[in-house]
Amino acid sequence: MGMKTYNPRTPSQRYRQGLDFSEITKTSPEKSLSRGATKNAGRGAGGRISVRRRGGGHKRKFREIDYKRDKYGVPGKIAAVEYDPNRSANIALVNYVDGEKRYIICPKGIKVGDQIVSGKDAPIEVGNSLPLENIPVGRLVHAIELQIGKGAQLVRAAGGSALIAAKEGNYVTLKLSSGEMRMVHKRCIATIGEVGNEDHMNVKIGKAGRSRWMGKRPKVRGVVMNPVDHPHGGGEGKTSGGRHPVSPWGKPTRGYKTRKKHKNSDKFIVKRRK
Repeated sequence: MGMKTYNPRTPSQRYRQGLDFSEITKTSPEKSLSRGATKNAGRGAGGRISVRRRGGGHKRKFREIDYKRDKYGVPGKIAAVEYDPNRSANIALVNYVDGEKRYIICPKGIKVGDQIVSGKDAPIEVGNSLPLENIPVGRLVHAIELQIGKGAQLVRAAGGSALIAAKEGNYVTLKLSSGEMRMVHKRCIATIGEVGNEDHMNVKIGKAGRSRWMGKRPKVRGVVMNPVDHPHGGGEGKTSGGRHPVSPWGKPTRGYKTRKKHKNSDKFIVKRRK
């Protein structure tokens, strides 16, 4: 998908840079695969804010995505490529020969009319889903399971891909785009190819109002707050905080590791991303 710029009819348009949506072939979601999405504005069950700086935003419909790709051996045809407001990647509507319809993450290079299929005997072609043990070393994959049968959890964002680096025993080693090397069970499902809409990273929103459309509220620096609101707050005149960076609750940030050790997944990480 290409990029487009805008004539500067307003100051914000001068810097706006957006997608041209040339790949999109259908503008309204499939009724049977979409539903209303409730918003909680970052608030939990008790009504208190647990995630700051969220709220507002345009109304969205949630599209149900098939992350499991469990229609083994049933061919499907790409009926449409659609925009999804809930993710950076585009989605593709698949019509299977048995009459069922499903959405999948749209791989790079997939067009309307292309055929896809899942299963261990599927051909090694873009859009097909196979167990990792059946995909050759050196191939790029996306939408990767971490637990057998749970559905894709890794590499689902626009432009993402992982490289199958090695196979040994019951595990396949993947090189992720972050640089991390990770082992995944060979019977986990992955989809051939890269995620499409790789130009998403080049979008410039142009104005603050568009952030509000996306449900993002303003971010205020701690050093301009009062001492009651943030550890960096207060002081006469402009200050730089006067201490190492911390969160509003006093936890060190910027390089401070918060991940608990001895997680079950530690043994599967061959090389850290840093």
